Amino acid sequence: MELIDNINSLLGESLKGTLKPGAKLKIAASCFSIYAYVALKRELESIDSLEFIFTSPTFVPNEATDKLKKEQREFHIPKAERERSLTGSEFEILLKNKLTQKAIARECADWIRRKATFRSNRGQAPMQPFIAVRAPSSESVYMPVQGFTAVDLGYQKGNALSNIVTRFDEPAHTGMFLNLFEQIWSDQEKLEDVTARLCDHIASVYQENAPERIYFLMLYNIFREFLEDVSEDVLPNDRTGYQDTVIWNKLFNFQRDAATGLINKLETYSGCILADSVGLGKTFTALAVIKYYELRNKSVLVLCPKKLADNWLTYNQNLKTNILAKDRFAYDVLCHTDLSRSRGTSLGMPLDRVNWGNYDLVVIDESHNFRNNDLYKDKETRYQRLMNQVIRQGVKTKVLMLSATPVNNRFSDLRNQLALAYEGDSDNLNDKLRTEKDIDSIFRRAQAAFNAWANLPPEKRTAAAILNSLDFDFFELLDSVTIARSRRHIETFYNTADIGRFPERRKPMSFHCPLTQRDDVIGFNEIFNHLSLLKLAVYAPVSYILPSRLRKYEEQYDTQVEGGRGKLKQVDREKSLQALMTTNLLKRLESSVEAFRLTLQSLQASHRSALDKIAQFNKTGQSTGFADVTAAFEEADFDEDSWPMPGDISIGKKIQISLEDMDLPSWEQDLQADLLFIDELLGEMSKVTPADDAKLQHLKTQIASKIASPINPGNKKVLIFTAFADTANYLYDNLADYLQRNYQVHTGKVTGSDAPKSTLGTMQGSRQSYDFQGLLTLFSPRSKEKAAIYPDEPREIDILIGTDCISEGQNLQDCDYLINYDIHWNPVRIIQRFGRVDRIGSQNSSIQLVNYWPDISLDEYINLKERVENRMMIADVTATGDDNVLNAQANDVAYRKEQLRRLQDEVIEMEDLKTGVSITDLGLNDFRMDLLNYIKQHGDLSHLPNGMHAVVPAQPELGLLPGVIFTLRNRNHGVDINQQNRLYPHYLIYIDNHGRVISDYSEAKRLLDLARTACKGQGQPIREAYQRFNQITNDGRDMQAYSNLLDQAIHSMIEVKEEKDIDSLFSGGKTTALVDTIAGLDDFELITFIVIQDVA
Repeated sequence: MELIDNINSLLGESLKGTLKPGAKLKIAASCFSIYAYVALKRELESIDSLEFIFTSPTFVPNEATDKLKKEQREFHIPKAERERSLTGSEFEILLKNKLTQKAIARECADWIRRKATFRSNRGQAPMQPFIAVRAPSSESVYMPVQGFTAVDLGYQKGNALSNIVTRFDEPAHTGMFLNLFEQIWSDQEKLEDVTARLCDHIASVYQENAPERIYFLMLYNIFREFLEDVSEDVLPNDRTGYQDTVIWNKLFNFQRDAATGLINKLETYSGCILADSVGLGKTFTALAVIKYYELRNKSVLVLCPKKLADNWLTYNQNLKTNILAKDRFAYDVLCHTDLSRSRGTSLGMPLDRVNWGNYDLVVIDESHNFRNNDLYKDKETRYQRLMNQVIRQGVKTKVLMLSATPVNNRFSDLRNQLALAYEGDSDNLNDKLRTEKDIDSIFRRAQAAFNAWANLPPEKRTAAAILNSLDFDFFELLDSVTIARSRRHIETFYNTADIGRFPERRKPMSFHCPLTQRDDVIGFNEIFNHLSLLKLAVYAPVSYILPSRLRKYEEQYDTQVEGGRGKLKQVDREKSLQALMTTNLLKRLESSVEAFRLTLQSLQASHRSALDKIAQFNKTGQSTGFADVTAAFEEADFDEDSWPMPGDISIGKKIQISLEDMDLPSWEQDLQADLLFIDELLGEMSKVTPADDAKLQHLKTQIASKIASPINPGNKKVLIFTAFADTANYLYDNLADYLQRNYQVHTGKVTGSDAPKSTLGTMQGSRQSYDFQGLLTLFSPRSKEKAAIYPDEPREIDILIGTDCISEGQNLQDCDYLINYDIHWNPVRIIQRFGRVDRIGSQNSSIQLVNYWPDISLDEYINLKERVENRMMIADVTATGDDNVLNAQANDVAYRKEQLRRLQDEVIEMEDLKTGVSITDLGLNDFRMDLLNYIKQHGDLSHLPNGMHAVVPAQPELGLLPGVIFTLRNRNHGVDINQQNRLYPHYLIYIDNHGRVISDYSEAKRLLDLARTACKGQGQPIREAYQRFNQITNDGRDMQAYSNLLDQAIHSMIEVKEEKDIDSLFSGGKTTALVDTIAGLDDFELITFIVIQDVA
């Protein structure tokens, strides 16, 4: 008898002496490892045979546990661990990280087929583990042994406090154990032969692997927790039949992934934001989600800006133009502005009887309109009414928000929108998120980082700079409650062969037309100088109240801001409105002579009316009230094309000021001075007839040349955008007959404020004209499915004039030529307009953008905008006390200049605008959906061993440079390097063949993207890649170079940690320098690696 302590004497060394040529080895143990085979390889080659019994069920179907639900199976993990330890147990990490697993596995499998038989215990009755050797001249038994691994042999350190083994050589002892082994070995009821299965398992390590399989194994390990959390409750229920609906079958695959992800997030977090880029079909994605909830008998409300109401009303009514009529949508549609109203009707619904608290799902289109949550003591804002009456009251409400720009320049924009999802109580969401910090502190830190970034000089204010300064909890939060993908992402992530591609964008055409060619009319600059002299006193009656009478008006109309942060004074409101009106006049002048003329006429009328009231008062002494309209403007949701004028009785609530309380001489003098300027400007504008309108005449020639020389064969279609209904009417009146007479094309016009018009007249076989959706269908017959809706109407509309009521939520991709008759001050709007024709799946090979700019230099134009906007900003700052706005504004000038300059030469992506933080492409939702779909089709991946690899060819143009992408798991629990790793405890690192890091773990999203680009769709091993790799590594036997790369990769992570630790010592917040450290290779387990091989 001999005691082996595995410190001074090793079990492995003792076995080497015992395993003589011709010996028979018999083992009963819990697991077998190829690394134990390597340690005793020479001796095992010389023995006669190995008979191995797995003492607990291994590689056999376990009926009791395999049918259990995932949660219950977690208690039965040992079976999977025993099977996986075949290719290295958890304590043989150091051996696995040498990457020789493939060569070892091949040799071991070959040896097993020649010499070994494996059987497994079928039942739950435990068996005592031991090793017995029957050599030609002696017998020995070793016990107890847990497994047959490098750790049990004493060659690697395990976690056991002691590992003492007794060796028996006495025949009485050895005979008893050998007889017991033989007895059990021959009992077919207790044991099952698993040799073939075991060889298959080993083969999975040394066979060439399909890149796609390794990609999904990598995702499976990274997102295993997500898979465990995903229960039937938070995924769409297939039994509802949602996959059979018309809308679901109209979605592209990337939209289906988004819809599934949205339902998952709505069920988990009760709310989320869909912020896909322009042209990716957010409306249809949202309709699929709405239909899913309707199939579950939930009531749905869509809240949208008034101008977009027609988009949504198309699909919930029994109309010919409803291509989704078979789905019988039943959601209600109301406008954002209806939250400020309690009387009257809106879109056919009586507002005093709407049961706001009874909606299970609220879909908010353009949700960024709810980014402000200013609290006033004495009035309920639209945001508060939405929160209190729709979301908090009544049934539990889920909130889906749609927005192409959810973040403006403050992260509070995003927080306020998300607060709608968690009912304003952040604890509701904190409990469900996997973040260290709560939502409020996550946003506080994000805003601090943003403010620091906003103060950087423009050349340093890059997207990478802001992303690097943001906390990873912020990304975790975004990932949980937003889905935001860019066009680039869709093109690289999805196979666009199925769905078509984006059309090629031609270089934009830019034209600078003067107001008129007449010499006797003043130019743009001179007009602006006139406008800047206007005091617009008609908007500021409160400024003229006598000081002795002012107090009663302040008490009546100044608003106390919640939390005692000061007052919002009526005087400040008026200043804001004056600035807004100057801006409005300038924008209308940019748009068209006609829009400017009509506005001046309206202003002239309101000034005359005010002066008449003063004259009447002076004559009779009778005090009449004068209405201050600012309060009404404040709550209104007026878009440029429907901006009301003072004196418009439909404005709503007004503040009445008694004329006897006013300094009338001063006010009268200012009104008369303004009226003089207005009359003078009107006189100038009245000289410009349509024939003298240089921009209008240029537009005519532009349309004519497009019709004569289409950029895509046979396509005459032109879409003309303007910000104002007045301009749209003017263009229609001057173009429609002319184009029909000379070019035999039909023209249509849609605005948000009046009935649609077209040269088609009435519908076929009817006295009615075509409605809004009807005109769009005839303008874009293929995308709007005209053949099904109007099969008997042969005519089409080729020229469509529209305001921004069609700049969102419309697919007009039959058209290939878009003209901006006026440049919107917000570049986002220009991108949204172009998104109507610049869409995935377009039949046009190329598309053209045409922009009409004011006839001044870009610098002059921007300075002009800045002067006007700063007037507005200063008014804002006095009202809110937020002086940071001005700094940000000053900093934005350089950016705005760059954006507008680029717009003259190219079409910018929304993400490239650089106005602030783009949240597109930060989320990991697509990878989770990828994994879910794969597992649905191919089953679980838990049985696959770690350490497997695939070889793919290098593609430098896609960012795939020769090197290795390692996926590692940190075994040192509790150490997240600087909390900078979104995938913790997994780490991704991409290192080139010279040991230089291409991307480290802090760029998790980029690395996952690269892995997906390299592997997705590669269902078979790539011969030219793996053959080259096998030549270099001698079929995996010589992996020293790659083992060194792994070592360097881990060392680079430790260096990064040390660097970030030092940074954290000198920055605010918690330091990471005192957190646990990482020792090196031993702390990491290799999960997978993807070799990017140069095959040239």
